[in-house]
Amino acid sequence: MKSTDMKFWDSRYRIGKTPWDFGGVPIALIRWLATASPGRALIPASGSGYEVREFHARGWDVWAVDYSPAANERARRVLGTLAERIVLADFFTHDFSGQKFDVVYERTFLCSLPPEVWPQYVQRVAELLVSGGRLVGFFLYGHEDEPPPYPLTESEAQALFGANFTRILDEAVTDSLPLFAGRERWQIWQKKAEGHRP
Repeated sequence: MKSTDMKFWDSRYRIGKTPWDFGGVPIALIRWLATASPGRALIPASGSGYEVREFHARGWDVWAVDYSPAANERARRVLGTLAERIVLADFFTHDFSGQKFDVVYERTFLCSLPPEVWPQYVQRVAELLVSGGRLVGFFLYGHEDEPPPYPLTESEAQALFGANFTRILDEAVTDSLPLFAGRERWQIWQKKAEGHRP
């Protein structure tokens, strides 16, 4: 079963085999939200949904989407009254009714996708962000003998994002899970203004 198959992830949530589940909100996101101006945010492949509460508490109009029924069930238990912010849907095909977002939050989604799907991910994020909007979150770099996860290299990141985005922040992550330790970067990629792309 491939990592692009919903059943692949759904089965892991159902048996509790989720080594990517942080169990809370990473410190880099907490620090960033403390200084960022609230807007409209989207969390694709939101899993257990911990970050939905953090965004909401900081005044954001936050929405999350995940296509795994088991992940959605877990997120609804975690979030309680905020469960209405989670949509059971495929990030790549869901109709957002033309709505755009100021921020798309990345946490273990890109690295769950095989490299041949990465360009589709980047294009979809660019479509959903307002001009000047930001892709904010955690990006995995390095090497993996038995993916997933599928880490990036620096050259791959520049080739993927360079046409539509400018990286404006790149920092080491200090509280990674063992699965990602030493390979995660906290980054912000800003969408280039319309008409200013190469």
